[in-house]
Amino acid sequence: MAAPSLLNWRRVSSFTGPVPRARHGHRAVAIRELMIIFGGGNEGIADELHVYNTVTNQWFLPAVRGDIPPGCAAHGFVCDGTRILVFGGMVEYGRYSNELYELQASRWLWKKVRPQPPSSGLPPCPRLGHSFSLYGNKCYLFGGLANESEDSNNNVPRYLNDFYELELQHGSGVVGWSIPVTKGIVPSPRESHTAVIYCKKDSGSPKMYVFGGMCGARLDDLWQLELETMAWSKPEAKGTVPLPRSLHTANVIGNKMYIFGGWVPHKGENIETSPHDCEWRCTSSFSYLNLDTAEWTTLVSDSLEDKKNSRPRPRAGHCAVAIGTRLYFWSGRDGYKKALNSQVCCKDLWYLDTEKPPAPSQVQLIKATTNSFHVKWDEVPTVEGYLLQLNTDLPYQAASSDSSAAPNIQGIMMDPHRQGSNSIVPNSIDGTVNSAKTERIAVKGTSVKNNPDIKASTDSNAILLSSLATNASNHNSCMVDILRKNEGPHTSANVGVLSSCLDLRTVIPETSVSSTVSSSQTMVTQQSIKTESSSTNGAVVKDETSLTTFSTKSEVDETCALPATKISRVETHAAATIPFSKETPSNPVATMKAGEQQWCDVGIFKNNTALVSQFYLLPKGKQSIAKVGNADVPDYSLLKKQDLVPGTGYRFRVAAINGCGIGPFSKISEFKTCIPGFPGAPSAVRISKNVEGIHLSWEPPTSPSGNILEYSAYLAIRTAQIQDNPSQLVFMRIYCGLKTSCIVTSGQLANAHIDYTSRPAIVFRISAKNEKGYGPATQVRWLQGNSKKAPLS
Repeated sequence: MAAPSLLNWRRVSSFTGPVPRARHGHRAVAIRELMIIFGGGNEGIADELHVYNTVTNQWFLPAVRGDIPPGCAAHGFVCDGTRILVFGGMVEYGRYSNELYELQASRWLWKKVRPQPPSSGLPPCPRLGHSFSLYGNKCYLFGGLANESEDSNNNVPRYLNDFYELELQHGSGVVGWSIPVTKGIVPSPRESHTAVIYCKKDSGSPKMYVFGGMCGARLDDLWQLELETMAWSKPEAKGTVPLPRSLHTANVIGNKMYIFGGWVPHKGENIETSPHDCEWRCTSSFSYLNLDTAEWTTLVSDSLEDKKNSRPRPRAGHCAVAIGTRLYFWSGRDGYKKALNSQVCCKDLWYLDTEKPPAPSQVQLIKATTNSFHVKWDEVPTVEGYLLQLNTDLPYQAASSDSSAAPNIQGIMMDPHRQGSNSIVPNSIDGTVNSAKTERIAVKGTSVKNNPDIKASTDSNAILLSSLATNASNHNSCMVDILRKNEGPHTSANVGVLSSCLDLRTVIPETSVSSTVSSSQTMVTQQSIKTESSSTNGAVVKDETSLTTFSTKSEVDETCALPATKISRVETHAAATIPFSKETPSNPVATMKAGEQQWCDVGIFKNNTALVSQFYLLPKGKQSIAKVGNADVPDYSLLKKQDLVPGTGYRFRVAAINGCGIGPFSKISEFKTCIPGFPGAPSAVRISKNVEGIHLSWEPPTSPSGNILEYSAYLAIRTAQIQDNPSQLVFMRIYCGLKTSCIVTSGQLANAHIDYTSRPAIVFRISAKNEKGYGPATQVRWLQGNSKKAPLS
């Protein structure tokens, strides 16, 4: 964690939508990127449910329905998946509640639930200021403040230290209350304290930590409850304990409990206000407790003044939620120098990154051209941008044009078009297919959104298509996600085409062929690819990469190999010697010694996609442009740019940036710019069911670059090899011909592999061949739902 002076608070100043009125005593939970706020008071108790989207910076009021609860403040508020539970709180001055409500946030549906009372003892009495914590399928209620008087206008406070357990039903509903029998000394009665639950990694023993609160005076004691044994204890904490406080917040991120704000005792400052005001004040102090070592660390001390408004001002009764490793704080009251009955509420929203972001996923290829790449990577939550870098200093040497030379590759092949055999092509895909959240991309950059070939289907067996991003290297590889339809006709179809370049001629390894040959079957073992030779486009293939291949000797000049895609999911180690074909331009950057890596910035990007056609050259002697500390953005306008060139391999890595700086880089991916002349990828892929199995059809490439000689379609099948390594798919060719459609029989589908690396799916590949060779392969994932039933069932 950064030192206190380096904390990088951010105030959210630009947002849209209906902003909730300022308040205190409200509660908030997080569902993915959403911060959901309910209740609180300021000139009346609020009863609206407000939602803030931390990605789009938008506030909105969902249209809730059902048993809508009354407004409440200082209530219990927990989240279990997309279900939110509300318990108790103050519903009007002097009148407290012990009612329980459930909100199904997926439908914004409220429901009043009535848990069974304890088998012995009474259910919880009406209260406010209690803690309500969730772990597993149970909520834990501790303490709070009750009103002993039956007259709500005559408030007789009673501090509580009772402890209840509420068992939840799966998905919706509750079972009932119970009163666990605890061991050890029970914490003193209190309200407006905090309680969090933390389970140390690999220990399997969850503990609840109670800190602070109010019982006539503010408290600073720390209590621990072992949930498995129900034993209370007081950990011996080290470090500087925060001041006694109530109405603060506590959030767990990693192994730390972060404490912010609250009411603290007054230290005798000369405040010219009422005597009552001198007893307490708000604070903006910020500390954390390491829950593994029980050591306190002060990040912002209580005495540290902030004259630049660079962090939240003192407050109490605010809300705080953790989204990823980022803490959000909203509203609360600032009681400093204010009379007791005229509190002023803060209206501001702040966030703080507590640690550098994790490494993103490897860079994935959407499309490659002769001089550009369109790439993406998985989003990292709560980041401010991404630094994308590439490495162009790959060691190349002149390549031989002898087509008999080949890399060490893996492949198992039986050709279904030859009598008595099957065609099987293993492919190291490393199993990552991730839904593209950005624009649908078609071959050669055509937006599928407006593609007339993709239209609403009226066939009840039609399939909805949605675009997928894939890993591909050295070849135009296109991936499409096809949703298995079980619920009536779909009304739209979107196909995403993702490209990169690779020679698809069949290559038979000279050193990798097994002696086991039966009929027209040849077994090919896997070895690390360190060389490559081809007369078509000189694909660059790196260590630990597998090229797929057809096996029978008679097919060498007429059949294709599917694209190698594992290269983009493999961390590059020491550089290997890789030849270029004669058609490949020489690398414009000087070759480095093997194992060295010099990274150049492509730029800093707000979103998780980038169109790369240039990169910035490093100043002499520099290893990296961007500063890997605080995320200083370099002045790219002062740097010289270098264009990408055709037929050249580039390595990519990406790191996320937040308020703590630049995080670790992803594993390295490698792609190669295309060489002109190969056909594009087939597009507009459709699947529909028929009596024989399914009908698979596609449209010709939008850029055939000559006459299309044939198409090949493949199906990923189950093998023992996949069971041992699920990320390595094995494909069987199911079609080869001039038609743009084929039937996949029920018998073939019975042998299909269900790929679980993303959503469960059956995987197909389709590619086209012209006079120069095979071009892009379109990878199609036919979604199967979450069940492991056979296809078409």
